[in-house]
Order: sequence, then structure tokens, then C-alpha cells
Amino acid sequence: MKRRIVVVGHGMVGARLVEEIRRRDPRGETLALTVVGAEARPAYNRVLLSTVLAGGLASAVDLLPDGWAHEWGVDARLGATATAIGDGVLHTTDGDLPFDVLVLATGSRAWLPPMPGVEQGIPFRDLDDCDRIIERARPGVRFAVLGGGLLGCEAARGLAERGVQVTLVHPKPHLLERQLDPSGGTVLGAALERLGVELRLGVGATAWDRGLHLSDGSIVEAEELVVATGVRPETALAQAAGIAVDHGIVVDDRLTTSDPRVHAIGDCAQHPGTGAGLVQPGWEQAAVLADLLTGADPDARYTGTRPVTRLKARGVDLATVGAPATLGGADVLRFADPAGGRYAALALDGDRVVGGAMIGMPEAAATMVQYFDTGAPAPSDRLGLLLGRMPATTSDPGRLPASAVVCRCNTVTKAALVTAWRAGATDAAALGRATRAGTGCGSCTDTVCGLVDWLAAADPAPIEEGAA
Repeated sequence: MKRRIVVVGHGMVGARLVEEIRRRDPRGETLALTVVGAEARPAYNRVLLSTVLAGGLASAVDLLPDGWAHEWGVDARLGATATAIGDGVLHTTDGDLPFDVLVLATGSRAWLPPMPGVEQGIPFRDLDDCDRIIERARPGVRFAVLGGGLLGCEAARGLAERGVQVTLVHPKPHLLERQLDPSGGTVLGAALERLGVELRLGVGATAWDRGLHLSDGSIVEAEELVVATGVRPETALAQAAGIAVDHGIVVDDRLTTSDPRVHAIGDCAQHPGTGAGLVQPGWEQAAVLADLLTGADPDARYTGTRPVTRLKARGVDLATVGAPATLGGADVLRFADPAGGRYAALALDGDRVVGGAMIGMPEAAATMVQYFDTGAPAPSDRLGLLLGRMPATTSDPGRLPASAVVCRCNTVTKAALVTAWRAGATDAAALGRATRAGTGCGSCTDTVCGLVDWLAAADPAPIEEGAA
């Protein structure tokens, strides 16, 4: 008899789990899958919302192929809400669903600061929020963006690209204080100002009422407010069922909660090896859980994700690796060029890259990520490492090691892309279908295209796509 798996949440992580399970159990011979999603639309790529806001895409990209539910034999309950977890049954607005295994992929919700009028603002969290912001971004309308983290910076830059006046307000002295030191934050702030974003830093917001009132007594005159002040894990369903919850739903290396029948993955889950707000940990967790649920690898364990973040704002190239605290270590290299919009910082533990941040230096960022990902010993030429003057860079895909991770969102190596190309996936779109490279945040697209050109020149006789 098939085991009944019910997945609560049809966001990026819940959808990835369904896809991973069906890759291992394509005919549904082992597992019967039901998915409950609060949004009526199929899963889409939330990572690309800032690109949609800026006008680079008409809409977010669907994550699953048309007809996926029917083709994969999945009972998709979209537009339904889970209301309670019972004894082997999930209660929803679309009826009761019995389960053998329940997976919570409920994600996170936007956090709104406790200030009068904040509920009149628009959070920047999902496609509906993005559509509302775009609808109001008319010529002459002034926007205030509250929050200077990744989402706040992306929202402000996207609005500036639409030609509206935008002021970004952040209570800390510099932007992205969790990823950058003050020097890096200064370079980022200057870059955003050159792109049309006004900054008000080191001052808090006290109320929204025909403008954003600030703690220094001033007012940012604006007709619209976008709130990007962080997220909180969505844990209410688990907590009401008596499942252990701290900041998130507590899970072990098997992604199991305090109830052995219930797992949690993605932003709602709390695992010591990862933080919230990034998609890659959730996708890696989905692969591990699919291995466990299908029996493809009973020994699979999730031990954590090496954090890499990127700012998705046109005209600003920013990447960070490692825990921000590592930048406070003793062995730190730094370079700053505020006028040129460039900044680099690397933290090394012995000869290993353990943290870093790069702004306006894509070659150096690619090198930094490669050494961080692979754990390879850093070269003795520290200045060359800091400035990206190392062989393995995006400008020369042929010199990338086979083990280099090209697409971090999907953990796709150069070797995997070469294998897929030789099997017939001879352009970037085909490689994306075969390996998922480029279907996450999109920051690896140039590297994938460079590999296609290199492969076409170096290995010009691939098997045609779909051939035996």
C-alpha cells in the first residue's frame, strides 16, 4: 500500500519537494502525494520578484511544467488553507486529508514593525504584493521603502527603475549590516544613490500618516509605503499541534520535527546548519527529504548549507559568502573604492576562505565563491585573490574545475553541465531543463552561457537532445 504524503505549502520549497519525489518515484508507485497551497496559482519563482518589480520580467516564472499535477499523479489542493494537524489527519478548508507523513513547507511571513499606520503599507513578499506595488508606481507618485536589507534594497532599486521618486529608510547606520561592514555598506549606499535612490540611514520610522514620520522628527513625504523589514517563520500550525518550536520549527538532520510523522523544510524549519531567507537551503533539504521518503538513500542527512547571498538589483553587483561574523576575524583583507563603486573583503582561516563580500567586482566575486564552495586552499597571492586575479573566473569557463558549483541555487557543477551538454542540451535553456541551472536567482546565467560557447568550440559534436 502506498504511503500517503501530504505537503503543506506550495511555494518554492514545497514545489521542489514534489519534483524531487517524482524524480525518484516517477510513476507514484511508492508514495501518494497531496499538496496544499494557500495561493490559488501554481508555484512560482519568488527570487525573481525584484526583477518583475523593476520591469525585467512580465511576471514571475512558474516552477513546475504545465499539467504537472495530472502528469505526476499529485492531488493538488491549491487555494486551500491548512487549519489544524490532528492524529494522522490534516484539517483544511478543502476537507480533511489523512496522512502517513506530513511535510510542513509553510515558509515565512512578512514582519511588520509595531508602528501606527504600518498596515496601510505594502509588504514585498509575494506576487500579489509585487502587482500592487507596480499598479501604484505611476509617474509622480513618491514611495518610501522601509528596511535596508536585501529585499528593501531590491525594492528601492526596482522602483527607481520605474522612474518614481523613492526614499529608502533604514534604522542602522549602513545598509545590509548583516552582510556588510560599514565600509561595504557605504559603497553600496553610494551605488544606490547614483541609481536614483535617496537614503535616510540611522533613523527609525515612528508612524505612517500621509508620509513616513521618522524618529528625528522629520517626515519623508511619500504617497506609498513599501515595507521590507524582515520575515518570521510560519510556525503557527506546528505550534498549535504541540510540535517543538523555537524561532522556527525545530528539525534534526533528517528534517524530522518532535513528532516523528512530521517533517519541516525551508524557511519555516530551524536547523543549526542554516539561516532563514535563502532558497538554496530549502532546495537542498527537499532533495534530502525526497531521498528519505522514497528510500532512494536511507542514509541521506541534511547537515547545513554554506551561505551565499546576492543582491538582485540591476546596476549593483553584490555577493557575500559565509557568516557575516567571520569578517571580524583577525585575517581579513579589504579593498574599498567608493568613487568607483567597488569594494572587496575576504576573511581567511589559515588558507581557507570562510567569509567575504564583493561589490562591483564580478570577477573577484566569482573567484571568492569558488574558493568558498570548494574549500580549496587559497593561493599565496592574497592580493590577486582579493581582486579576482585567479584562473577560475567567469571570463574563462574552460578553466573552471569540474567540481566548481556554477548554479548555487540548485547545486549544479560544471561537470553536470558538461554531461548534460554532451547528452544534447546544447543551449542555456536546454541546460536549464536538464539540470535546473539558471532557474533560481538567475545570477549564474552569464556563466552558463559562457560554458555553452566554450563547449561548442571545444566539443562540437554532441548527441542531439532527446536522442537515444
